[in-house]
Formats: sequence, structure tokens, C-alpha cells
Amino acid sequence: MPSLHTLPAVVTAAEPAAAGPSVGTPLLWGVTLAAVLGLFVLDFVLTRRPHEVSMKEAVAWSSFYIALPLAFGVFVWTQYGGDRGLEYYTGYLVEKSLSVDNLFVFMLLLAAFAVPDALKQRVLLIGVAGALLLRGVFIAVGAQLISMFSWTFLLFGAILLLTAVKVLKDALSHEDAAVDIGSLRTVKVLRRFFPVTDDYRGPNLTVREAGRRALTPLGLVAVAILGTDIVFAVDSVPAVFGITGDPYLVFATNAFALLGLRALYFVLEGLLGALRHLGFGLATILAFIGVKLVLHWAHGVWPATPEVPTLASLGVIVGILALVTVTSILANRRDAARGEPAEERSEELEHS
Repeated sequence: MPSLHTLPAVVTAAEPAAAGPSVGTPLLWGVTLAAVLGLFVLDFVLTRRPHEVSMKEAVAWSSFYIALPLAFGVFVWTQYGGDRGLEYYTGYLVEKSLSVDNLFVFMLLLAAFAVPDALKQRVLLIGVAGALLLRGVFIAVGAQLISMFSWTFLLFGAILLLTAVKVLKDALSHEDAAVDIGSLRTVKVLRRFFPVTDDYRGPNLTVREAGRRALTPLGLVAVAILGTDIVFAVDSVPAVFGITGDPYLVFATNAFALLGLRALYFVLEGLLGALRHLGFGLATILAFIGVKLVLHWAHGVWPATPEVPTLASLGVIVGILALVTVTSILANRRDAARGEPAEERSEELEHS
């Protein structure tokens, strides 16, 4: 992985993580990749036999996948200094926030495909695996571009600003958020080449019928989720590069944010309705990081241009998330006091 110390004209002391070599030694990369792979293998073993996930099970696994990155942050802080530790925690917070937003889309897709409760965790695990693989590719490409071209910061900033506009439009939209399965491009393409069974066949993505290989509905929803992973990778990788320029920390924050997504889905499935203003908060966070990247690029061209310190970034992100949480709770209480039906509040959330 290239490091950003090859960019003295662009990277300054205001960006500590980008100013020195990556903390990702070959040993640390090897241990991290082996740990991620081991956790995925464990998850696949646990989901080998389909079963409905209880709240107790989901909370236990979610707690583990939150404690693990927090503990790893302590390791980064003590081994590589407070600057790296702060950037790691800030990047993880950003990625975790974006992963929660991903759950909205996952919920819509699983509902549209009428995925049985016992099979949901297998679909989610496939989606998480695809997301992590795609983000690994995007991180490698992004790090290489940054090490070669200073204008990559400007490009990433523009991507985030455009994404923020889209997220804000979605949050303001009052159109139906339901997914039309037949209109999905991936589904259209697959149905041209493969027959599709009418019902689910356990955890099988494909089955053989009448001498031909046929997709199951589970196979279709898995491909649809993998398609959305591409969009999420385009959003999330530039966002964390706006926090730290270290490719290893970028990968670690993405991996830790994604690993617990399967369990977090079942914890938040009935609670995400309370975060009705999350879309507005994420749009603001993406726009903020986009401006931060543009300022960082401008600082390399015009040194008098101010930059945003990592500690300030953390404060802004935490403040935005806290604000939208409070406003969402107050809005829900207001609607409850007015006697608004719960299903109407749920529909309003889906629109946001």
C-alpha cells in the first residue's frame, strides 16, 4: 500500500496521519486480514443452518462487534500516538454512521423480496462480504491515486458534495420508498440468462431444475445487495480518506464498521424508525467532509488556506449525530402526542 509521505507539496503537518508512513506493516496487515477472514468464516458457520435471530443473540453479537473496534482503537492510540488514534476513532464513527444508513436500503430490499426471517442473516452476510471486498479495491485505487495526484483530494471532495446533495434530496422526498423488484437492472439482466424459481430453497442461491441451473429468489436478492455495495463504496471510501490518509486505517475502519452490520440489522430493525432525521445528518456530515477535502487540496496549492483539524472533525460529526438523534426523538414524541398512527410515522421515515 502506498503512503502519503510521497506528497510533501500537498500533505502538511496539519494532517499527521498523511504526513508519515502508514502504520500498516506487513505483519499488521497480515494479522488484520486473517482476523477479518476468520470472523467471516465464523459467521458463515453460524448461519449455515438458517434460523430466526433473537434479540438476545443480536445484541450479544452487536456488543462484541462494537467492543472489538473500540479495543483496537486503544491499541492504535498507545502504539502509534494520539493523532493516529483520534483519526481512527473519527473514521470509524463516520463509517459506522454510513453503515447504519446502508441498513435502510438492506431493509427495503429484504422486504421487497419477501426474504424469510430465517434467511435474512445469510443475505446480509453475503452483502457485507461483497461490500468489504469492493471497499478494499476502492481503498487500494484511492491510495494509489492520492500518492500520485494531489487533485485526488479535490475529486473525492466533489464526490462527497454530490453525494450529500443526493442524500438530502432523498431525505426531503415524499415519494414512496418501496423497491420495485422488476425495475432493478441486476434483476432484469439475470432473468435474461437464468430461470428463477418461484420460491426460496433454503440457503441455496441456485438449484438445478429440469437439467438447467436456476436462480432462487435468495440468489436474486444477494446480487441486488451486491449491486448496492458498489454505490456505498463510492460514498464511504472518499469519506474516510477525508479523515485519515493512512490506507491501513481506512481499511480497518471500513472492516470494523461492516463486520457487525449483520447483527446490528436485527437490533435496529424495529428501532431505525426512531431515526427519522438520520438522512439530514448524513447529508451534512458528507458535505462537511467534502469541504474538508477541498480545503486540504487548496492548502497544498495556496498554503494560507485554512484546514480542519481532526479533533474539530470529530466534534462536528458527534454533534451532528447527537442533534439528529434528539430532533428525531422529539419529533416522534410530538407525533405520538398528536395520536399519529405508527405506520404513518414509519412511512415518513422510509422517505427520509
